[in-house]
Amino acid sequence: MPGTAPKNPSARTVHAGRALPYGASPTSRGTNFAIYARETTSVALLLTVDATESVHPLDPSLNRTGHVWHVELVPPVPAAAAYAWRVGRDKDPRWRSNVCLDPWATVLDSPVGPAAFNDRSSKTEQYSPRALVAPPTVFDWQDVAKPRIAWKDMVIYELHVRGFSKRAPDIGPTKLKGSAGSFVGVVERIPYLKSLGVNVVELLPVMEYNEREWSHINPESNKPLSQYWGYSTVAFFAPMNRFGRDGSSPAQVLAEFKYMVRELHREGIEVILDVVYNHTAEMGLDFVGPGFYGMKTLAPFSYYVLRDGGHTFVNHSGCGNTVNSNNPATQELICASLRYWAHEMGVDGFRFDLASILCRGVDGEPLADPPIIERMTKDPTMRDVKLIAEPWDCGGLYQVGTFPHFGVWAEWNGKFRDCVRRFVKGDGGMIGEFATRLCGSQDLYGDGRKPFHSINFITAHDGFSMHDLVAYDKKHNHQNGENNNDGEAHNNSWNCGAEGDTSDGNILALRRRQMKNMLVALLVAAGTPMLTMGDEYGHTKKGNNNGWCQDSELTWFDWGAAKADKHGLMRFTSKLVRLRRSVSSLQHDTFLSDRDIAWHGSNGGQPDWKSSYNFLAMSFKGACEIYVAFNAGGESRDLQLPHVHGGWERVIDSNLEPPKDFADEGQAAKLDGGSSYKIMPFSCLLLRQNGRDGEGQKLDDVVQAFESVEISNLPEA
Repeated sequence: MPGTAPKNPSARTVHAGRALPYGASPTSRGTNFAIYARETTSVALLLTVDATESVHPLDPSLNRTGHVWHVELVPPVPAAAAYAWRVGRDKDPRWRSNVCLDPWATVLDSPVGPAAFNDRSSKTEQYSPRALVAPPTVFDWQDVAKPRIAWKDMVIYELHVRGFSKRAPDIGPTKLKGSAGSFVGVVERIPYLKSLGVNVVELLPVMEYNEREWSHINPESNKPLSQYWGYSTVAFFAPMNRFGRDGSSPAQVLAEFKYMVRELHREGIEVILDVVYNHTAEMGLDFVGPGFYGMKTLAPFSYYVLRDGGHTFVNHSGCGNTVNSNNPATQELICASLRYWAHEMGVDGFRFDLASILCRGVDGEPLADPPIIERMTKDPTMRDVKLIAEPWDCGGLYQVGTFPHFGVWAEWNGKFRDCVRRFVKGDGGMIGEFATRLCGSQDLYGDGRKPFHSINFITAHDGFSMHDLVAYDKKHNHQNGENNNDGEAHNNSWNCGAEGDTSDGNILALRRRQMKNMLVALLVAAGTPMLTMGDEYGHTKKGNNNGWCQDSELTWFDWGAAKADKHGLMRFTSKLVRLRRSVSSLQHDTFLSDRDIAWHGSNGGQPDWKSSYNFLAMSFKGACEIYVAFNAGGESRDLQLPHVHGGWERVIDSNLEPPKDFADEGQAAKLDGGSSYKIMPFSCLLLRQNGRDGEGQKLDDVVQAFESVEISNLPEA
C-alpha cells in the first residue's frame, strides 16, 4: 500500500523488484515498478516526490527479466508521486525524446476538469504527462449489479461525454458546480436517457487524449480547433482527466468515472466504451512525428507495424502508426486494458474502432484467425463482456459480415446504414435488400451468429447527423480548416429540394417525414438498434460530416432544442423506442422468416420485388400483430390492409403532424382489416392489432426528462 514519504524523498533503498505486474504496484514493503522495453540496454526510473526528482538507474543484471525492466523502492512511494522512464543514456537521433510515459499508468498528471479542455493556457504542444502512483482502490459500488441486458433487448445511444453534458446548465441549474462536460454531468442527465427509453450508452473515447495535439484554426471563426472526438489515445488505462469535474484531482477522476458507471447501472443502463487500439497518439510515419509519449521508444518493433527496415510506420488507420496488435507484448497490453476497464472500472462492453486492424499480422497482412481476437473472445474473465467491431480499416480491409467472430462478436452493420439511406430516399432496386436488412441481415450474420449481432444504425458520430442527411447533398466541412477535403464524400443523402437551411414549408415537412421514416426502419428491424446523440430532436451540424475537431455548439447536444421539441421529433423517437422494447413482435433472437412475417404490396398481394419504385409492407406475426408500410417514392398509394382479428389501430403515420404522427395511448384511429388506406409520398405507416397489449405500461411524458435529478453518493475528492 502506498505510504507516507520520508522527509528525504530520495532516501529509498533500491531492490531488484519483479517483472509483473506492469506499471506501479504495492509490495509488502515498498512499491514495484515494471516496464516492457525491448530495444534498449539502459533504463532509469525518474521519480518526483514533493517536487523533488530522483533518478534510479537500473542494473540489467539485477533489474531485468527478459525484456521487462523492474525495480522495487523501499519504503513505499506515496500515492500521486509522479514517475517516468528514461530509455537509453543518450537520445537516439530517431527519437523525439527518451523520456517515456508508462503505457500501464492508470492515473496521469495532465490538466483536470472541463475548464481545462481546449485551454491554450494549459499544456498544449508541451503536453507531456507523467504517470502518477495510483491510490488504493476504495470505491464503494454499493452492491449495484451490472444490468446484464440481453442483446435482443438493447437500444444503444452513442454519446460524447463532453458534448452530451456541456450545455446542460442552459435548461436549469446543475447540482454540482463544474460538472458540465464531465462524467458527473452524464449522471445529471440520466432522467433524460430514461425518458428516451434507451438502455445502453456507447461513449466515444474516454481514455486520456490530448485535445490540443493539433494547432489547426477554424478559418471562419479564427478560433483554435481541437481533437474533440478523442480517437487518439495517450494511455490505455487512464480516464480522460478533462472529463473530471473542475477542482478534482487526477485520482478523483477515477472515482468519478466509476460513479457514473454505478449510477447508470443503478438505473438499468449499460455502458459500452468506444476504444481505440488500432493506433495511438504517437502520430506520423516516422519516429519524430507529432505526438510522443514513449511507445515508439520503449518497443517500436513490438507495438507498431513498421516497414522499410524499421524506419517507417505503416498507415492502416489513417493516422500514420498502425498498432502491431498481434504481437504478443501488444496483445497483453490491449487485453489487460480491456480487463481493467471491464472489471476495475465496471463497464459492460467495448466497441472497437477500426477493428479490422486487429485482424492484421505483424507485417500488416490480413489474418483469418487473429490471435488477439481469439484471445479476447476466449478470456474466461471476459465471457459476459459485449464485443462490437467496426469491421473495416483505412487500409482497404472491409469485413462487414466476415469479421472473425467466434460466435461472439457483433458488428456495426454498414450495409444496413447504406441500404436504409438509399431505400428511404427512393433509390431504385432496393426493395429486396431492404427486406433482408429488416429481417436481421441473415446474408451477413447467418453463419453462426444471431440477428442481434448486427448493430443497426443510420448515423453515427462520424458522418452526417440524421437532420443533415435529409438537408444536404454535399458535405460542408470548411470550418475544419482542410478546404473541405476531409470527410466522406459518398453519403447517400438527399437534401429534399434545397441545400441546407430553407424557409420552404414543403421541403421542411418532407425532411421531417424522412427522419421519421428512417427512425421507424431502424427500430422495427431485427438487430440491435443504435441511435446517435441529438438525432432524436433533429440536431444539425450545418452539413459538417467530420466533426472530430469541433468542440462547439456545432457538435454539443442542444438541451434547449430538445426541451422545446418544436416539431415533436423527440416525442416520436421516445415513443418509438418504447414501442420496440415493449412489443414482443419487434424483439427477435432469430432471423425473420415466413413463420414470423408476411410481405405485402400496396394492393395487399405479394410485393413486386423487382420494381424500381420503393414500396414495401410487412406484417409481424405474434400475440400482437404489427403492420408496417414504407412508401419511399413521390406518389401516394391506396393500400389494401391485411385482415386481422379485431381490426387495426393506427399508431404511426409519418405524414401526419404531431401528436397524430404517433398516437397517444387510447387516441389511435381504428381501421378495419381489409379496408383501404391512402399512404402519402415518402411516408410510413405502422398499425397495431386492435385490442391487444401493445405498448404495455403507459408511456412516460418526455417532459419529465428535464426535471432535476438529485446527485447523491458522490465520492469525495
